[in-house]
Amino acid sequence: MDIKTVGLASDHAGFALKQFVKQYLDEKGIPYKDYGTDTDASCDYSDYGHRLATAVENGEVYPGIGICGSGEGINMTLNKHQGIRSALAWMPEIARLSRQHNNANVLVMPGRFIDNDMARNIMDEFLTTDFEGGRHQRRIDKIPLKPEK
Repeated sequence: MDIKTVGLASDHAGFALKQFVKQYLDEKGIPYKDYGTDTDASCDYSDYGHRLATAVENGEVYPGIGICGSGEGINMTLNKHQGIRSALAWMPEIARLSRQHNNANVLVMPGRFIDNDMARNIMDEFLTTDFEGGRHQRRIDKIPLKPEK
């Protein structure tokens, strides 16, 4: 994967894990930009998910990492954007396959359901796995909605 600057976003339930993600990225020497939230005070995942998705679509950051309690809400928000292929991963194998087969450009993790060691293993796979292309590209090309003629 060709990492530019990793974009980060979380809600309050993902805040603690996002702090660990920052530490992990610092250890790896990978730059990042945090789109919020900045505290563990209750907030809406969608506010921060949209910010991250827009930044990935605009090429400001690549890839992105989003976190909320279950991972579901922020993942749904991210995938509303046509240029986003966000993958919810709770184990390393899913992160690897989301890159190999789906060319995922955002990783989502469930902050309330994985520990830091699992998050590290998931990020290791996601950030080092390349897209295979081939038959998978044809499938990815069919994901964005096309206006009807």
